[in-house]
Amino acid sequence: MKILAIETSCDETGLAIVDIEQPDASAASITVLAESLLSQALLHAEYGGVYPSLAKREHSKNLGPLFVELLTQANMLTQTQTPAIGKDSIGVIKELLEREPELFIHLATLLAQIEKPPLDAIAVTHGPGLEPALWVGVNFAKALSHAWNIPIIPMNHMEGHLAAGLARPLDDTHFTITQPKLPALALLLSGGHTELVLIKNWFDGTHTNSYEKIGSTRDDAVGEAFDKSARLLGIPYPGGPEISKLAAHARAENLSQPYSLPRPMLTTNDYDFSFSGLKTAVRTLVESIGTPTEKQKKQIARELEDAITEVVVAKTMRAIEEFGVRSLIVGGGVSANAYIRTALSDALAHYEAFDLYLPTPSLSTDNGLMIGFAAALHTLPTQTPSELAANGNLVLG
Repeated sequence: MKILAIETSCDETGLAIVDIEQPDASAASITVLAESLLSQALLHAEYGGVYPSLAKREHSKNLGPLFVELLTQANMLTQTQTPAIGKDSIGVIKELLEREPELFIHLATLLAQIEKPPLDAIAVTHGPGLEPALWVGVNFAKALSHAWNIPIIPMNHMEGHLAAGLARPLDDTHFTITQPKLPALALLLSGGHTELVLIKNWFDGTHTNSYEKIGSTRDDAVGEAFDKSARLLGIPYPGGPEISKLAAHARAENLSQPYSLPRPMLTTNDYDFSFSGLKTAVRTLVESIGTPTEKQKKQIARELEDAITEVVVAKTMRAIEEFGVRSLIVGGGVSANAYIRTALSDALAHYEAFDLYLPTPSLSTDNGLMIGFAAALHTLPTQTPSELAANGNLVLG
């Protein structure tokens, strides 16, 4: 089945078309037919983080052109002289996109010129994330669903990251997703989330499953801690990748480590995280220094990455031991961090018959493909849920 996937939860506008073959509930073969992705990171840099109204505006502006690019890549853009959509349907779509007038104009023009593409369903992120941004994707999906009479699969953004971690590449366009050994643990690390999710049951014949969130951040997420600390060091948004580069230089140069940062909640008897205090400690340290030199920036970056990694790995390993976990699935933008990936791999090296799933770096950040992959974990619906809405606080469960 051919699925159009839409991701607009934050500052990445992501679209993909995937063809899913599902031999049974425990395995899926996925062919990527097309992908389009546009980042807004440079636009948000001056704000030091994502500005929701700007993200919404950019999604509305970018979805139309990206959709044309996507259909062209997939060889699904077929011109027609007799459009199947009538004036009444255009009126409904105008109402759906009343808050995205630029997107409506682009879409209405496109629908009048092309044939319905051979799509079986639309998978769209409806949460969690920034609600203004989410609504653009949800309304776009509703408009296409109405125009072409195809159902919508509402997708959880965090399940998308989990699916991206499970997806094993065969080559650039072919992936497989197979059932991990259970019980499994998902470690989801991103700019907005830090979660440990236990997976006791996989998909049965009706494709229902069981997620149990056993830990999450009480304040700042791990990616947020990286970015905010980077800003304190004079590094523009998004600063997390630059922090990792500086830390890597500090290790390669074998720099001394004169600074010490806290390991928040390292020994608490739970699986929650807290990184707000760590960011505050970085601020206090930078203020005590004044203007850090390049060497000092490297030293601070290394200590910050060490502190975050130590806490994340320790909590994860304790959960693995307590719940008898046999597979660890890592996902989210911060899962691209090379030091964290290596630390997890090293910690699990002596475990026998244990599977570690790490996404390819290109699938770590928000993208349309991960939503298409997540759709492979669900049955194809016959109709769109009547109460489909954006939910910024949606949980995985």
